[in-house]
Amino acid sequence: MRRLVKGKMDFLLMLIILLSVFLNFYNLKNAGSNSYYSVAVKSMMTNFHAFFYASYDPAGFITVDKPPVALWIQTLCALIFGFSDFSVLLPEAAAGVFSVFLLYGIVKPYFGRTAALLSSLVLACSPIFVAVVRTNNVDSILISVLLLAAWVLMKSVQKEKPSWLMLSLVLLGIGFNVKMLQAFMVLPAFYLFYWIYVKIEWKKRFLHLFIATLVLFAVSLSWTIAVDSVPQNKRPYIGSSQTNSVLELALGYNGISRLTGQNNGMNNQSKQQNTNLEDSFSGFQSHNGGNPGYDGQDNIQKGPANMMRPVQSGGMFGTGNPGVQRLFSKELSGQISFLLPFVLFTMIGLIVTYRKGKVVTRQHKFALFWLAWLIPMMVFFSIAGFFHQYYLSMMAPSIAALTGIGWTVLWKLFRENEGMGRWLLPGGILASLLFEGLIVYQNKESVSLGWVFAAIVAGLLLFVTLAVFRGHKRYSRCLALASIFSLLAIPAYWTWITINKAGNAMIPSAGPSASFAGRNGFKPDGGQGRGRVLHLEKGQFANGNAGFSHQRTQQGSVPEDSAPSKYPKSNLNGTPPFWKMEDKTDSKLLSFLKKNRNSETYILAVQSSQEADSIMLQTDYAVMAMGGFSGNDPALTPGRLAKLAQSGKVKYFLISENGRGGDNQGKVNEWIRKHSRAVPESEWKSSKKSGMVPFSRKGSQSLYEYTGK
Repeated sequence: MRRLVKGKMDFLLMLIILLSVFLNFYNLKNAGSNSYYSVAVKSMMTNFHAFFYASYDPAGFITVDKPPVALWIQTLCALIFGFSDFSVLLPEAAAGVFSVFLLYGIVKPYFGRTAALLSSLVLACSPIFVAVVRTNNVDSILISVLLLAAWVLMKSVQKEKPSWLMLSLVLLGIGFNVKMLQAFMVLPAFYLFYWIYVKIEWKKRFLHLFIATLVLFAVSLSWTIAVDSVPQNKRPYIGSSQTNSVLELALGYNGISRLTGQNNGMNNQSKQQNTNLEDSFSGFQSHNGGNPGYDGQDNIQKGPANMMRPVQSGGMFGTGNPGVQRLFSKELSGQISFLLPFVLFTMIGLIVTYRKGKVVTRQHKFALFWLAWLIPMMVFFSIAGFFHQYYLSMMAPSIAALTGIGWTVLWKLFRENEGMGRWLLPGGILASLLFEGLIVYQNKESVSLGWVFAAIVAGLLLFVTLAVFRGHKRYSRCLALASIFSLLAIPAYWTWITINKAGNAMIPSAGPSASFAGRNGFKPDGGQGRGRVLHLEKGQFANGNAGFSHQRTQQGSVPEDSAPSKYPKSNLNGTPPFWKMEDKTDSKLLSFLKKNRNSETYILAVQSSQEADSIMLQTDYAVMAMGGFSGNDPALTPGRLAKLAQSGKVKYFLISENGRGGDNQGKVNEWIRKHSRAVPESEWKSSKKSGMVPFSRKGSQSLYEYTGK
């Protein structure tokens, strides 16, 4: 890394980095933030207990569904710059730029400057990569950690020092604590590369990898063991797990369930997922930009109920049907697959060069590393039952590297080979442009078919021109470079559309349309709208602080007898540039809760985090998400809820009246109805004319007050 930073900085690399900065940060306010993780960051700012466990709420009732490392980074950034949309997006956008820089440093020692520059440029322009780094989902930090681990691995084989290998696996262990088993998707590449590259006897190589594996698991499981060893009544419930275990979360919901499609962990409660989500979202105000529409009869039209329904064909999450064609289908091709045909020609070119020299060079081994990164991911995403489109960003570094490598390999064959190898470069360019034209055609409802015509004509012209000018070194090289840039035209256009559209921050996607109606991300007509972009209004955080559990006597003020804010100073005093409230909690509900709150830890208990996000982002109050993110987590039993209510921790409950939740949630709701009184709607619910809508699609939620009976 010192060699990369010291010395003469490559001017073209600087331009590519500036391009990456522009693409990652331009119009960032339009990207929005995933409110689920934003609430967690806000909570983690309050105390070390919430910070360490990545607690969703500041009182530590339940955690989010991811390990804490990326959220720690976002929280530290928010502590430095103040809690805002921008401060939680900054680490992810910056990590994307860092990844572009790292890829250059990884590729250059093996294939030279041109390949390194092209690799970095391709990564910087990759549509789904740019889409995900512009949100506070943790994938951008994960990718940068994995690339840093890859850079360290390259050092380990060059220096033949096992200590560098250990450091590389330490970084992979940190990656596990960013997004669990997703980090291990690159392990085949790491193990294979070390095994084939290092020239020592096989017993020593095996010993090095064995020890490195022990280090990997020690680092990976450090936080897991630390949390699971704490008595369950002394820590938050592990969100999205079924047994209150981080290990089960890693192996279940964030592991095997991604492959099987049973997305609620090992106990498979996914059958109730759709019902749960249909009945969510009481107390939000519908505005323009993709939130639930109001029909005047307490119904939400095509809103949260569609959260788990595909807008386009092809699977619950708009990821197409499993099979070899999946990555080339309408649902996924425009996310990451533009250059896969060129990668195929790169593989053929590598085989040709091997057969020509009958020697496996260091360049072959390096290219094999990226193929071992890419191919297992292609297999996984072709057969997996549960993933989102933005997970494909994991493939972006390998596709980018193989594109840069491919240009170098195929150019050499084009210039020097007299056999079929000379046709690989023009053939790869033609095939890729034709495939890009197909991707545009698949999205013809949103993109002009002129792009299809342009791609086909460009492919044919470049193919013929390269063949004609092959003997002219100067012209042919310029044409070859122009051809590569032409391959990036449509992906760059897709990226430009991505950074200019109102994004769905919860489930980001690239290009002109999205395949999945994510939470708060789609218009009432089913099209994509704005993700939850929050601009807090002046006075929402009294004195510039962001505390919680504070009774307020009037808008923006905290009574003198309340405890001091537990949040650090924030730049949200006033109307900051990146936060506006697209989803507003029913003002009458919030006023009722404030007026009748005494000293309860939680101002309200709701069934899922989706119902709690808005209140916790708008105010300083803690809200209990009894069933976690989806409402299915068995985080609460009637007995535990009774203790919490009797001890004055919670008094008000907003629950569904139409069977929402699994068996456990049903029992909890039954206890609430039995020991609480229903608050008349006239006291807490805004009238229909006010534009307020309930969370429930059927308008069947009720507010209950614990009576102590």
